[in-house]
Amino acid sequence: MATGSRTLHGAGLGLRRVLLGPLRNHLDRGPEATAGIDFLEIAPENWIGVGGAPGRSLRELTERHPFVCHGLSLSLGGPDPLDETLLARIRRLLDMHGIGIYSEHLSSCSDGGHLYDLMPIPFTDEAVSHVAARIRRTQDILGQRIAVENVSYYAAPGQRLREIDFVNAVLAEADCDLLLDVNNIHVNAVNHGYDAGQFLDALPGGRIRYIHVAGHHVEAPDLLIDTHGATVANPVWELLGRAYRRFGVLPTLLERDFDFPPLADLVAEVATIHAIQAANGERERDVRSA
Repeated sequence: MATGSRTLHGAGLGLRRVLLGPLRNHLDRGPEATAGIDFLEIAPENWIGVGGAPGRSLRELTERHPFVCHGLSLSLGGPDPLDETLLARIRRLLDMHGIGIYSEHLSSCSDGGHLYDLMPIPFTDEAVSHVAARIRRTQDILGQRIAVENVSYYAAPGQRLREIDFVNAVLAEADCDLLLDVNNIHVNAVNHGYDAGQFLDALPGGRIRYIHVAGHHVEAPDLLIDTHGATVANPVWELLGRAYRRFGVLPTLLERDFDFPPLADLVAEVATIHAIQAANGERERDVRSA
């Protein structure tokens, strides 16, 4: 059985299947070797119903380390009915592993079927109400507050609100938390021509549950693609430091989804998170994870 109440702090790493073996070997080396990886994150859709050796490996890890869940396919902004069957399965996974934090993307990924991509939600008052109602229902089913992630987007069809006003309105009307993705702020700021620092400063810091950092692809000087397939860029590290100075040092997780380097390289990026936290550590904020 998973351990009880835990406090989320420090720096974490997203757990992908390809990392499962190397990461278990790394963590098995003991506290000195694992001091840099304070928590792990999984996508619940990738682990629901998984048994055998992978399922046992996950259980061993969740019994020993704090975990968070980051959903991929709930489609909070989509037109299709909310997938309450999926939510019931996610709740069973959370309960089974003692995971107390669940987050999802503030996006749509369905329209009569799964689109296998994160599509933007129209920045309108009507969309705020639609999404907020679905978030409240999600929280009722899961029996906990959730966090929604500010996402990258490349077009904004039907836009009536600024992105920052849309995000803040959803958080307030749904009364939910925020998973702050600083890479997405940087990507959107470059692509849509706004100031990343001003956007960051306008967010409600008291709602931030934890933070994501990731790499992106530079397609052109004015076009960045959020890929999670590269090392974190310097402007994103700088924006992370600004977030800490603005909101206090929060638990922060490195995402990597493909083009995986050796685990040692990812551990080095996690160490960079720790270094930026230490440089801005006067107001460290721990978050309860279970």
